[in-house]
Amino acid sequence: MYIGRIMHSELVTVAPTTTLVEARDLIADKGIDHLLVVDKEGQLVGLLSDRDLKQNWASPATTLSTHELTYLLQKVEVGQIMVKTVITVEPDTTIERAAYIMQTNNISSLPVMESGALVGIITSTDVMAVLLQAIGMGEDSVRLGVFVDDSIGKLADVAMVLKQEQINIQSLFCWPTKDYPGITHLVMRIGGDEGAKAVLALEAAGFRVLTNYEKDLSPYLPSSAG
Repeated sequence: MYIGRIMHSELVTVAPTTTLVEARDLIADKGIDHLLVVDKEGQLVGLLSDRDLKQNWASPATTLSTHELTYLLQKVEVGQIMVKTVITVEPDTTIERAAYIMQTNNISSLPVMESGALVGIITSTDVMAVLLQAIGMGEDSVRLGVFVDDSIGKLADVAMVLKQEQINIQSLFCWPTKDYPGITHLVMRIGGDEGAKAVLALEAAGFRVLTNYEKDLSPYLPSSAG
């Protein structure tokens, strides 16, 4: 999946001269968490998040009345507090790459640029929704974990066992197992009514199936792990 497929293309933009009061009202009215800041030519010059807005709204002038504080904030412009060094991506960026960029940079949105023009925005919420869909959350399914040696053919071996039983794998992903180098954790989602059948088939084939949280993983590791 690519960013261009799920990005928001109906953009809400503001000028750097927009006041914080105007920005707050716009965010509330549109139900969004980020404002794209563009200049007169429509070029991206900054980004303002709801978090940035709230941090600057909490003025140290706590002795001021609400009216007085609002008056002062009407004098503060978005251009004074916006993030000016904005990390962007292109429409052909993959979902997983976008998630990695946001996680490593501790940000929650990425403006999307194409040929120098602003064409969209993607948020961490959008990315999470796609990833959850990819792993089958929300469907009528059960989660099975199988630990295998990180070697050629192991995934095919697991899939063949289920194929022979006419059990469909709704989703599958894998990651290295912490503290056990060379071991990969395969996580599958199987139709809820076939979960028990899948466990029996996999265990009969010599795989050890994890269906719940276990503090000690050693009983579920392949024999090669010792």
